[in-house]
Amino acid sequence: MMDLKARQKEIERTHWTGPLRRYDIVKEGIIACIVVAALVIGLSALFSSPDDKALTFRGWATAMPKDFFATTVKELAGTSDSATYGPPYNASGDGQAVGPITMQKWIGVHEPIHTANDFVINPLIHQQQAQIVQNAVVTWLKASPAQQATWATNLDNAIQDPKGANGDPSKVPNGDYGPTPLLASGLLAMASSGALDGILPAPGDFYNSNNTKQILFMGDGSYLPGFGDANHLSGNQWGMMNEIGDWPGQQWLMPFSFWYQMPFVNSDATSGLSATMTANGDVYVLAIITIIMLLHFLIPFIPGLRDIPRWIPVHKLIWRQYYRRAKQTS
Repeated sequence: MMDLKARQKEIERTHWTGPLRRYDIVKEGIIACIVVAALVIGLSALFSSPDDKALTFRGWATAMPKDFFATTVKELAGTSDSATYGPPYNASGDGQAVGPITMQKWIGVHEPIHTANDFVINPLIHQQQAQIVQNAVVTWLKASPAQQATWATNLDNAIQDPKGANGDPSKVPNGDYGPTPLLASGLLAMASSGALDGILPAPGDFYNSNNTKQILFMGDGSYLPGFGDANHLSGNQWGMMNEIGDWPGQQWLMPFSFWYQMPFVNSDATSGLSATMTANGDVYVLAIITIIMLLHFLIPFIPGLRDIPRWIPVHKLIWRQYYRRAKQTS
């Protein structure tokens, strides 16, 4: 062994007398960078995902002003999805649950959002408004919470009345709505100008990367969900693993999306187990995936499951050459 090591050292110290070839490592590096950059740019142009423009309140207010107005009224009335969601945003509900396990309620409200104030009143206060809108804000703030709820709920019911306005705010009959119509109109004008996009996240704070309020407010209307449906991004369209159109998305989310397509989690039932599981679909899917993952982790310790490789020796088929050699040498 020592002779072999000494021989290796001798060879390493011996001057090379064989053929030589010029090699420019800088040139090779530059060529490699150019080739890789060309491939990245070319393949990105051919196969990258589409770069659609971000959805904005200005776009919503311009494309669907009636829907924006009606959604604003819901925020003031406290009847929108965000207002009734529950933890972590408010205490208006218990959130999703699996039987007695109410994880959202256990976690509690740690990002409090009051839809009327955060989505409507505060943005109106933090920007100069027409005098009539300013007066409406003052009237709203001076009223009791019960009176505010009465005004906004009356207008919300009038807008949603299928025998009346049927979703069209312009067809609402006269009623006891207080300053609610002026507040909604003021916010619509603010959104149409583009001002709401900059002021809603955190009034007075220019640098903000928390988009929770924008997403919740926009999700309460039909604009954002409609965009999702049109691009196959909704839950019942395998949306968790899709990108826009037919472009490949997050395939690793398939185990989650799979369960969202099952009838017992994607049901139109209004009562019974299917209705309960659909209403609590997120936490049920999470529970199913957790159980499956635990089964995988615990396979070596579960009698029966750990014996499957012995009963179905697929590994011997894959490693057949190894087992053949092992058998010959044994």
